[in-house]
Amino acid sequence: MRPAQLLTVLEREFQAASNDLHTPVMLWGPPGVGKSQMVAQVAGRHGMPVIDIRLSQMEPSDLRGIPFRVDNQVEWAVPAMLPDRERHGEQGILFLDEITSVPPSVSAAAYQLILDRRLGAYEVPDGWAIFAAGNRQGDRGVTYTMPAPLANRFSHFEVDVNLDDWVHWAWANGIDERVIAFLRFRPELLFEFDPAHNPVAFPSPRSWEFSHRALQKFGDVQDLLTGALQACVGPAAGIELAAFVENLDQLPDIDAIVRGEKVRVPKEPDLQYAVAAALVGRAIRAQKEVDTEATYGNIIEYAASFPQREMGVMLVSDMYRAIGQDIFSVPQFSRWANIVADVMLYD
Repeated sequence: MRPAQLLTVLEREFQAASNDLHTPVMLWGPPGVGKSQMVAQVAGRHGMPVIDIRLSQMEPSDLRGIPFRVDNQVEWAVPAMLPDRERHGEQGILFLDEITSVPPSVSAAAYQLILDRRLGAYEVPDGWAIFAAGNRQGDRGVTYTMPAPLANRFSHFEVDVNLDDWVHWAWANGIDERVIAFLRFRPELLFEFDPAHNPVAFPSPRSWEFSHRALQKFGDVQDLLTGALQACVGPAAGIELAAFVENLDQLPDIDAIVRGEKVRVPKEPDLQYAVAAALVGRAIRAQKEVDTEATYGNIIEYAASFPQREMGVMLVSDMYRAIGQDIFSVPQFSRWANIVADVMLYD
């Protein structure tokens, strides 16, 4: 399932925790596709805490608690990490990450917590959602087969990789537009993982964020940049991104396009993707300027000048994902939409 759809699922399940309709959710997927980040995004949207418990690092007693004697009986000291109204608040997310890396002795201790929302005398407070995530057995992580009794306590969703969803996230989180442009140009590199070769560094949504950081730190040190990018996304993808970035000095004058001047569209496809990404970046920054509508209009006018209309559709679609419905009120938008109506893309 696409990340955008899964965010809606997690959002609804979080809200359902307050009215007894919540079902614990298990997210399956290879490393680096953003499973834990989606959980954090839902919590952040509501300003709620996430208690991230890595069961793979625990013994059964860590979850069940420590027994102690009270008169002639034994009681259990509840682990402080479990959700508590007084310490953590009325609502939140209990996130059981790396649950497929848990040995059977520990997963057995989690059965009651996940389905019945309790461990002995302890109860998970109402308002707290339970989410879990883990890798599949074919992903070459440290994984155990999830026992049927545990699996039957979740609703299960597999996380797919989707470039449009990643681009939407990237614009919202300030990812370098050069990385976005490169992945628009080479979409198959958003996620490239071959578990048979057990790579150390490989392209994934997570590692492309690392490459964004590398560009900020090493972009002015050409001798180090290629190696830094390879360390993030692997040898082949790192070389390709470095070459792409180096070629950007051939871009047309972006300022002139934003001012509405006539600027020739580059013939090279990689430069076209780079121009499109640069213009979306300008549209985002224009939200804080006084001549916002004029900037939007000039960018849309330029989108209509691409020889391949699909490229212009991609540019305007990314603008919409980045800045929202404000572009619909720009006069140039309706004229452009009529020109490309037969190739318009819809989500």
